[in-house]
Amino acid sequence: MSFKVIKYEGKARRGEFTTPHGVVQTPAFQNVATCGAIKGGLDAYDLENIRAQVQLCNTYHLHVRPGDKLIKELGGIRKFTGWDGPVLTDSGGFQVFSLAGLRKIKEEGVTFSSHVDGRRIFMGPEESMQIQSNLASTIAMAFDECVANPATHKYSKDSCDRTYRWLVRCKEEMERLNSLHDTLNKKQMLFGINQGCVYDDLRIEHMQRIAELDLDGYAIGGLAVGEPKEDMYRIISAVEPYAPKDKIRYLMGVGTPGNILEAVSRGVDLFDCVMPSRNARHGHLFTMNGIININNAKYEKDDTPIEEGCQCPTCQKHSKAYIRHLFKAKEMLAMRLCVTHNLWFYNTLMEKIRENLDNGTFDEFKNKYVDLLDTRI
Repeated sequence: MSFKVIKYEGKARRGEFTTPHGVVQTPAFQNVATCGAIKGGLDAYDLENIRAQVQLCNTYHLHVRPGDKLIKELGGIRKFTGWDGPVLTDSGGFQVFSLAGLRKIKEEGVTFSSHVDGRRIFMGPEESMQIQSNLASTIAMAFDECVANPATHKYSKDSCDRTYRWLVRCKEEMERLNSLHDTLNKKQMLFGINQGCVYDDLRIEHMQRIAELDLDGYAIGGLAVGEPKEDMYRIISAVEPYAPKDKIRYLMGVGTPGNILEAVSRGVDLFDCVMPSRNARHGHLFTMNGIININNAKYEKDDTPIEEGCQCPTCQKHSKAYIRHLFKAKEMLAMRLCVTHNLWFYNTLMEKIRENLDNGTFDEFKNKYVDLLDTRI
């Protein structure tokens, strides 16, 4: 299990990430299957057909239902969903902290109310690791506090210190769990999460501290939560020199195609975002020429695919006019076809990024597309 940088272009990195469940070519996009499925009607076998490398599932949601112990009994999240490749499980921290009015933070962990039935749940570092061990994901994320933005410097500092202490507990608990005889994945990997709100000094100090723990990977969390994109780019640039060079880097919850290109140029290797599937369910579709809204009247008689030359299953078979009709008729197939296209777009965009890094032309590629891909046609 290792991360190898094959080539640099500036800060951008072309790499290979070897996991217990396969090798991931990076930079890579992780396809978000929060509850074990892509919203919009795609399953694990569809993911194979749209060139996905990694599936991302959520600890909190799967703990609430159907229950992590049930999933363990059924062989773990990969067997449960049918996905044969690497799976990353988010720790549940972001979801817990989004329940601001329903939770109470202590040093031990967080007590909060389930969004499903209101029952009280306690989750701390040990509980998060135990749930993720039951899920038997490839990569477990450390339990952290995702601070609301804006937050004061003092609160952010206190939160960083607590997140560090929680990370130490996560590492100790994972080592214990991986040694147990009944653990499904005894080689489960652990990523730490850099926090510090929008304060460069806190971000740098926190990254320096967590880098000393020699984890399997390092994430930058607490961004893409409403702050200007310029702040996000500034923080990535500030933190990058202090992130271990020989470990994979993951920018959580990001983002638009333009965000991804900017982050790759700053040394990020892994991404995830609900945007491609969520936007697709409303008919907003990504193309190499910009974003289209399939609901617009101008597509009523358009018999061309979403994007000329696109090799995704949707564009190979269906026209804009047909897909627009499905939305107007409120047919579920509309969402499935559009989610298929958008995830294909994201996964193949990462292939194009890797190809340009291989060829030494990434900077030229980025400059051509960084604004164009985020532009609405």
